[in-house]
Amino acid sequence: MSTPPGEYYTEERWNNWLDRLREEEIDPENEDSARLLLNLQDDTAIAIAKIVTDYEDGELDEDAALQELAHLRDIVLSEVEFEDEEKLMLVDGVQTSLVCVFYAAEEYIAAGPAEDGTVEEYIRGAADAEAEEDLDAALAHCAQAGTLLFAGEELDMEVAEDIEYGLVAEWVNGLDSLGTALADPEVVEEDG
Repeated sequence: MSTPPGEYYTEERWNNWLDRLREEEIDPENEDSARLLLNLQDDTAIAIAKIVTDYEDGELDEDAALQELAHLRDIVLSEVEFEDEEKLMLVDGVQTSLVCVFYAAEEYIAAGPAEDGTVEEYIRGAADAEAEEDLDAALAHCAQAGTLLFAGEELDMEVAEDIEYGLVAEWVNGLDSLGTALADPEVVEEDG
């Protein structure tokens, strides 16, 4: 029943993405650059979605699923070294976006989907909490929204249009990648 660690995502895979970022000229305004960053983020979201799906299908028990998520988090959220400050900031943005996806996956595996609201209500609650500088509550609200995505609900990105740029906007960006990953869990080609 147990899957060997690293089957879902490897350090080598993450490093391949980072190497591509190091090699390429990155301009977030440029579509190809933006696509590379989005693919990096989506690729991780797909791995998270696969772990949760395998948990739901009984291929992983709760402990194994949480261990896989922890293994993946250790790879993706570890400190990255880039000589280029701008690239470092862009990778940091991807990592920040993914923090919420990890929390949502862990919450979903441990406690199931949130029961007291919609995706949109949780995201609005997160934005309100961020406005009051309660970042723990903001992250908790975003994670709750994420549990609903795992349960099959969808994220309407219109809700993001009302959110001021900040951590919640980054986390919603990560949830958008999760929604895409759950809708179409095809592996993003590293060389594509």
